[in-house]
Amino acid sequence: MPSESRRWSVPEIAGFLSNKIPKDELKPGDHIYSWRNTYLYAHHGIYVGDGMVIHFTRAAGQEIGTGTVLDPFIFSSSPLHPSDSPCPRCGDQSRTEGVISSCLECFLSGGELYLFQYGVSPGLFIAKTRGGTCTIAPSDPPEHVLHRAVFLLQNGFGGYNIFKNNCEDFAIYCKTGLLVFTNHSVGRSGQATSFVAARAAIFLSPLCFITTSVSGLAAVGYGAYSISRYFYDIGVRRDVRKIPVEKLILCLGPPESGPATTTDTLKEKGS
Repeated sequence: MPSESRRWSVPEIAGFLSNKIPKDELKPGDHIYSWRNTYLYAHHGIYVGDGMVIHFTRAAGQEIGTGTVLDPFIFSSSPLHPSDSPCPRCGDQSRTEGVISSCLECFLSGGELYLFQYGVSPGLFIAKTRGGTCTIAPSDPPEHVLHRAVFLLQNGFGGYNIFKNNCEDFAIYCKTGLLVFTNHSVGRSGQATSFVAARAAIFLSPLCFITTSVSGLAAVGYGAYSISRYFYDIGVRRDVRKIPVEKLILCLGPPESGPATTTDTLKEKGS
């Protein structure tokens, strides 16, 4: 008898789109991430070995928080270990923010483990419609990645900004050393660029009237989304430069300033 067809679960679909990896296959310097809030967003970090991860966050469970009273309602999420029962290895990190070091279990916060992919082909990049899972840009050697991550753990990564300086931006900078040089654009984050791409597809929706078929409407919308995502990828866009981490940290402004202050300062210094 033919096998009975079944529906794919959300975790299976997410795994197909985002490259799930067993913990025992992790290598120091890997860019990893885990989905949060029913796959609403992913939290990113750099695996540094010995079961530890360096990552950038506003606070536990608020990795994409807005910094307003809306956070508990929009992005509510509890850390794996509450403050009254801290992790024996990490301690109480429920209120910790900035660049921090956590054990892999605390980083995952009960979620699955995925590996961010570098140097993918344009075809594969477009096929993975969910942003924040891969980039066309190549990765630097692991020793360079680890040096940046450890240096930023000691010196910080500036102020958190959901669109211009988030956890994925941190991990991508550690892997590539690339910094965005514009005040009117999103950062390196694939999740943020997916949002911008979706908005671009909506703005281009009047073009959908050139066709009346459902498939034609879908093709126009998906095409606009894919093209926008592609040209915002860190491996394609032209508004980026490679900046040594020592120079980057000297130019970072106070916590309340975002990456715009960083880029302005670098320009003033003639970098």
